[in-house]
Amino acid sequence: MFNNSVSIPVTDDLPDEFGGKMRSRPRRKRRKSEFRGKSELANRTCKQLTRWWPVLLFVAAVLLLVFEASKLGWRSSTIKSDLDTREKKPNVVVSPVKKSEGNLNRLDAPRCLKLLPPEELEHLDFPHDKDSFVPIKKVVYISENDIETPFDKNSQQEMGIITRFNQFTGYQTLNQRDQSFKVNETACVHCGFYSEVGGFTISKEDKSFMYSCKSVVSTCTFGGGDDLYQPIGMSDASLQKVCYVAFWDETTLATQEAQGHVFNKDGFIGKWRIVIVRNLPFRDQRLNGKIPKMLAHRLFPNARYSIWVDSKSQFRRDPLGVFESLLWRSKSVFAISEHGARSSVYDEAKAVVKKNKATPEEVEIQITQYILDGLPQDKRFNGKKALNEASVIVREHTSVTNLFMCLWFNEVVRFTSRDQLSFPYVLWRVKVLKNINMFPVCIRKDLVNSMGHLRKAKPLGG
Repeated sequence: MFNNSVSIPVTDDLPDEFGGKMRSRPRRKRRKSEFRGKSELANRTCKQLTRWWPVLLFVAAVLLLVFEASKLGWRSSTIKSDLDTREKKPNVVVSPVKKSEGNLNRLDAPRCLKLLPPEELEHLDFPHDKDSFVPIKKVVYISENDIETPFDKNSQQEMGIITRFNQFTGYQTLNQRDQSFKVNETACVHCGFYSEVGGFTISKEDKSFMYSCKSVVSTCTFGGGDDLYQPIGMSDASLQKVCYVAFWDETTLATQEAQGHVFNKDGFIGKWRIVIVRNLPFRDQRLNGKIPKMLAHRLFPNARYSIWVDSKSQFRRDPLGVFESLLWRSKSVFAISEHGARSSVYDEAKAVVKKNKATPEEVEIQITQYILDGLPQDKRFNGKKALNEASVIVREHTSVTNLFMCLWFNEVVRFTSRDQLSFPYVLWRVKVLKNINMFPVCIRKDLVNSMGHLRKAKPLGG
């Protein structure tokens, strides 16, 4: 009988299909776990970067800052070594640092000052005199010829100090000071130029030119402290009708000539007529500078209008346009800038002492007198800010404004030369000066380019 069963030989040499499959699985597992391990490592790395990126960014910024600082240090050391080299060379002059010369030609449109269009400025002229009521008809300036009994100079000691009154100012007593503030049709007041031997000597040629001026823009530099900046922005009409006069002393003349600034045979440097003043009456150059600043009506007796500009500034607007904008349009006779930082004279006194602009003793004497006279602590007079900044003064020469400037000048001579302290007091006492334009600081910035003081002014005889 045949055996129906089929024998299938099995040997160890033949591949086992199922066994092969079983052996392949571990290999797949190993590849999968290897891939999964790499993925987890990448994820961990990304998480670390996400967590620490602010730190890395900070480190990069610090490194960049250190790099830039090292560059600046290298540049400064290079400049310093260059300056040291120049100082060692006797023939090399190191000029003082000046502001950008581009400022001298900067004539951008005014932001706050409302000027007429250029075509109207060219045809602008002074208005006709109008009959109007004024409480003061005439101002008489006291001179030594008006004093029957010579003033005893040894009796100048008032309120504990010796005043700075001299042969130029006259010797005003406290009683005369009080009387000068009383308003009458005829006002008698000390106002400089008290004696022919008092100083502030000007040549006949310069006086003749000054007397011919019907309106004027003026400045001064005494002691060689500042350079002369040429005015810009004026119309042809203004050039024909307005004088530009700069007052120098002999120290400034020598300083400017050393820099190559020499006036021509007619006495001009650019638009400015240079007037040399000799025999200055004060050792303090700030006081000498108050003479052309406050007494323009005495220096230019035939002028109807004037603009004062501090020597640290460059005037850059049309003068006739400024008169029209700040005086005629508002029917004012006096225009001056508000103070940018303070409003009270008492706050200003503290600032003057803190900044060493005057000694505490002299400021205390001035403020004590003002308190005795009853000056209020108000920050506004007649709706106007009490404190001013007087680097630019625009005014019509009327009997009232002339008296005001004389009284103001006498206060800076008697007390401190910081005119911001005395302006509110004089304004408060001269109550008839009401049509005054206290314009905002932004208008003052439109009027001038402020260049700053270049050098310290040398005192008289220093």
